[in-house]
Formats: sequence, C-alpha cells, structure tokens
Amino acid sequence: MRIRIKTKWSKEERDVSVEDAVGVLAFNSWKIGMQTLLEIENEDFQIDTQMQRIEVLEEIMAFMIQALDRIVHETLSDEDRATLISLYAKKLADHVQDNARDFSGPGDYRTPFIDKLNRRFEEYSVTKWNDEKDEPGFSMGREFGTNIADVLGPHDRKWALDYIQQVLMPEFYALFKKTIKSVGLVEDKIKDVGEAELDSRHVLLRDKPE
Repeated sequence: MRIRIKTKWSKEERDVSVEDAVGVLAFNSWKIGMQTLLEIENEDFQIDTQMQRIEVLEEIMAFMIQALDRIVHETLSDEDRATLISLYAKKLADHVQDNARDFSGPGDYRTPFIDKLNRRFEEYSVTKWNDEKDEPGFSMGREFGTNIADVLGPHDRKWALDYIQQVLMPEFYALFKKTIKSVGLVEDKIKDVGEAELDSRHVLLRDKPE
C-alpha cells in the first residue's frame, strides 16, 4: 500500500501539543482508511452502497483507536492515554459525520459511531496484542477481519476475512504506525493533554454540555 502521509511540522520541531498531533493523526488515519477501502473494492469484494463504505471506514477507524491505545500504553500515563484516545475518537467522529452527511444527507452519524466504538472497546478488550513486535496479535487481527467481513455481502465474507487479516491489515497497520511516529505520539515529547470527560473505556461518549 502506497500513500503519502502529511505532518504539520518539520523533523526539527517535535515538541507539539497533543491536540495538534491528534489532528494530524486523524487526518492521515482517514486517508489510510480511504486507501484501505479502495484496496478492498479493487479485490472485487461486495460493497453496494455509500453507507456500506462508511461502515467499512468506521471499522477501520475503530481498529486504529484500539491500536493507538495499545501502542502508547507504555509511554503515557493512564490519564494522558485516556484523554489522547478520547480526543482521537472525537476527531475521527468528525470525519465520519462529515463524510456520511455528504453521502446520505443531513443527520446524526456521530452518535451511532461513538456507540459502535464503545461496543468495539468491549470486544477488542479480550483480544491479544503482540508486545514483542508491537503489533496486533492473531485474535485482534481476527476480530478486525470479522468486523469488516460482516459489513460485506454474504458471498464474500469467508474469503474477505482471510484477505483482510492476513494481507490488508498488516499493510495498513505498518503505515498507521509510521504515521503515529511521524507526529511524535510514541516519543516522550508531547505536552500534557489536559482534562476531558471520559468513561471507563477511554471513549468520550458525548461532548461536555455547554
């Protein structure tokens, strides 16, 4: 998979706020997700509607959130990690909202996505992470592949599961991890992330009331 990633700062300017880092990460995550979706369609898997495409992208974003949470587990405090994941989830929810609205018209697409993230946190919590290689373990990759395959038509589900887990996921995960490094989130150089309203699974369920 070949795609250009974009960062907002030079290699010499690495001390950035988490808000800036997350904004750039979310932007590039959506680009990676779109390229991954294109790869799926290029394999002639059954995707019939624009909202089906959004559902595939939602599953890719949910997986990226899980991967980021585990990647930074050893480098950030629990509080900072929780806030980071919440900020990232909110930024990705913005992309889901904007793109789903463009496809299907006005509506609330953010809330169903956040609800899906909460379900995925519970489901991914029992999957394994390969600490030695700093990458998803078999069960985590299988969970991701299953979630994507379930969105596709029934004709493609079995073949799609193997392709997504064994071929596609390793490709886009490597690019995603490179992006995380490029914005400095795996370096101990980001500023304190501040406060946010969090639930126990690290997802910001709703914005704070005005």
